[in-house]
Amino acid sequence: MEKKGSFIRVIEDEAHFRSEIQGAGTKLVVVDFTATWCGPCQRIAPIFEQLSTKYPRAVFLKVDVDRCQETAANEGVSAMPTFIFYRNKTKVDRLQGADPTGLENKVRLFYGADEGDTGESGESGVAGHMDLGVFLDKRQCECLNESDDHQFDGALTSDDKFLESDCDEQLILSITFNQTVKIHSIVIKGPVSNGPKNVKIFMNQPRTLDFDLANSYTSVQNLEITPEDLEQGNPINLRYVKFQNVQNLQLFFMDNQTGAATTRIDTIKFIGSPVTTTNMSDFKRVAGKIGESH
Repeated sequence: MEKKGSFIRVIEDEAHFRSEIQGAGTKLVVVDFTATWCGPCQRIAPIFEQLSTKYPRAVFLKVDVDRCQETAANEGVSAMPTFIFYRNKTKVDRLQGADPTGLENKVRLFYGADEGDTGESGESGVAGHMDLGVFLDKRQCECLNESDDHQFDGALTSDDKFLESDCDEQLILSITFNQTVKIHSIVIKGPVSNGPKNVKIFMNQPRTLDFDLANSYTSVQNLEITPEDLEQGNPINLRYVKFQNVQNLQLFFMDNQTGAATTRIDTIKFIGSPVTTTNMSDFKRVAGKIGESH
């Protein structure tokens, strides 16, 4: 396979592009749509190569739009440079223009949990699936009964922050995704002393449930989290057939392991895959003249 330097794979044609996207699995794929005559493309090329070295578990591809016109058209590229980001055969973002800082910020955003992970199952711990954190619409997510000092965002980071309930042990998390996903399992980490125990899961609710409704409604699935799950971060399998078309989840944490006054969640992750994947054979050519970005 032809490569630029040691890390960037140079795409030969549409079939080669399709093969690379599909073969990357759940790894982040960063594609540079470029042209030899494009000044900004040539200026940012060394930065792109440096990033391919700095983030070795991502796949970096370079597409010459003149050589691979079909691929450029299928991906809707009309100005250079354009960078498109994929996870699990799905477009997750794009960046147009020679912006070194913006480019690395997006690489870091989607590379995220891959750092330090060399296992075959990828960052999710489940073969064939990925951490769906990149698909969370955080503006639409909310938590009922969260502490002012330890809010929902604390459970989405890998640092020392955490989520904790406020006036009693119960919590309701309303999770919204920016595209439809399939959810295979959930990872929940927390202390054995006051980590969550019994959880009711609701799906595709029109609005956030209150505690009375969460108590009375029939859930899609109930979970009982074990101390081992909390300590080791084991993926807790869902009834996968029921979670094939998820736009939002509501999780009602009913209690904790020891009956403590508050419930604490250090980390929560949703493992699965997006419903809509990149199937290049289904794409239609996009009309329009390719031109340089200004």
